[in-house]
Amino acid sequence: MIYPVILSGGVGSRLWPISRSLYPKQLLPLVSDRAMMLETALRVSDRARFAAPLIVSNDEHRFIIAQQMREAGIAPLAHILEPQGRNTAPAAAAAAAFVQAIDPKGILLILPADHHIADVARFLEALAKGEKLAEAGHLVTFGVLPSGPETGYGYIKRGAALASGEAFAVERFVEKPDLETAKSYLAEGGYDWNAGIFMFRADTILEEMRRHCPEIAARASEAVLKGARDLDFLRLDADAFAACPSNSIDYAVMEHASNVAVVPVDMGWSDIGSWSALWEIGGKDVQGNVLSGDVIAADTKNCYVRAENGLVATVGVENLIIVETGDVILVASRDRVQEVKSIVDRLASQGRTEHQLHTRVYRPWGYYESLDAGERHQVKHLMVHPGAALSLQMHHHRAEHWVVVKGRAEVTVGDKISFLEENESVYIPLGTTHRLANPGAEPLSIIEVQSGAYLGEDDIVRFDDVYGREVKKPAAE
Repeated sequence: MIYPVILSGGVGSRLWPISRSLYPKQLLPLVSDRAMMLETALRVSDRARFAAPLIVSNDEHRFIIAQQMREAGIAPLAHILEPQGRNTAPAAAAAAAFVQAIDPKGILLILPADHHIADVARFLEALAKGEKLAEAGHLVTFGVLPSGPETGYGYIKRGAALASGEAFAVERFVEKPDLETAKSYLAEGGYDWNAGIFMFRADTILEEMRRHCPEIAARASEAVLKGARDLDFLRLDADAFAACPSNSIDYAVMEHASNVAVVPVDMGWSDIGSWSALWEIGGKDVQGNVLSGDVIAADTKNCYVRAENGLVATVGVENLIIVETGDVILVASRDRVQEVKSIVDRLASQGRTEHQLHTRVYRPWGYYESLDAGERHQVKHLMVHPGAALSLQMHHHRAEHWVVVKGRAEVTVGDKISFLEENESVYIPLGTTHRLANPGAEPLSIIEVQSGAYLGEDDIVRFDDVYGREVKKPAAE
């Protein structure tokens, strides 16, 4: 059985301002109408070939991922939470330790959550070839046939042919080259892009890790063994996982092992590492533009223009990336989009939040988005998933009004529980314990008006929470 392992640890800073640390690119519908992580999971949804996916992510994204998986009808085999990011080798080791406990010779398929594959049929054909090699004890990687002298990817140099020429031993892995070196690789032939997709048996990879990176193998296995169940999640032991050296699968294992094989495949692959990548794979108009959202383009050529909230109009421009998100507008030359990360770094150094949060902020129960804010007031839109509930809480510094605009709300204010229909409202005085819940089968939409001396999100004292967040017990009367 093949166990897909979906790694969801990146933040996609080069795709800012759409991708932000609390809602990164793999959770966004950048190429289709589905989030990239869901596209990844759906490629391996044939349960005759693949087990349910094993997801590895950080704690902050757990409820967003869980909700997306529920809505897509995908029940993960497990959702492993990393207490901190330690790169791909510890994540793969933890996944291998988990699988080994239930199927020692089970085959892991390591999949980054944020890759685009246009030709899924060829991808699945390559997996069938890789599966045979993995069963025989190889560590398998998949090399993408280069379409040009790309400097943003690492390369794999093929060695001797294996499996009737459908796969090759790996002669060496090569770092991201400069342009002239990349051109020489294409001229010489026998080089593939390193897609970062791997396949190996659980027992094989752990044995190789014990040989080449023993500390990662030991600590990751310990983190799984000492891990704790939390709702539908498996929390890795924080101390053990923190002791794992941070390293990639490539550096820690693949570059040192002697039994590594590469399966070349031409599958329309992209890691969507920048805005220019989205322009390259996007559907273009006759002027070479990729337009998304409410866009009017006049005398505009070879641009990527994305409007998330308002109208974006362009006149007489070429080779630009223009992205509007409501709170941010990015304008960049298409050949300099790799430098977007420097803006993210600058925002972080200035103590701003635009690199972390969107105007829509996701929570386990749904999301809220700020509509207006002033010195002593803030207006938000809250969407609560069917059957979900906010924590039982109170605020020291603000009062709130809730108005139901869609759905039916169950409202707790002090000791009283009531139900509100559309166009009905309730007032929650400062310092009063309260809770909002959605008892219905449809999403609940609320307009919340906050008023008071301080309106920060840290003015929340939780007394009860169904999502396992920290709570404070009320003082005895």
